[in-house]
Amino acid sequence: MLRILLCCSAGMSTSLLVSKMETAARNSGLEAKIEAMPVGEGKQKINDWDVVLLGPQVTYALAEFKAITNKPVSTIPPAIYATAKGKEAVEMAVKMATEAGIQI
Repeated sequence: MLRILLCCSAGMSTSLLVSKMETAARNSGLEAKIEAMPVGEGKQKINDWDVVLLGPQVTYALAEFKAITNKPVSTIPPAIYATAKGKEAVEMAVKMATEAGIQI
């Protein structure tokens, strides 16, 4: 199972993207746990996740997240985030996990 954490300002603006990602993962046969939460909470729980995706509005936190974990962390491109492209976001997370040697 791939555990994907999405972080944004309040943990709510990513809810539509999470839903679309869950559907995309299910449709592709990928077993995944996907959750959204605010940046502050994400920092505290980062080690419970395989991959961390940050919403474009919290790009400022990217360096801090990378400093506190060896897990793959990246910012979701605005074109994927703004239009809630779940399939593309899942593909991004899978690629990050694969490149980091995480078993899916």
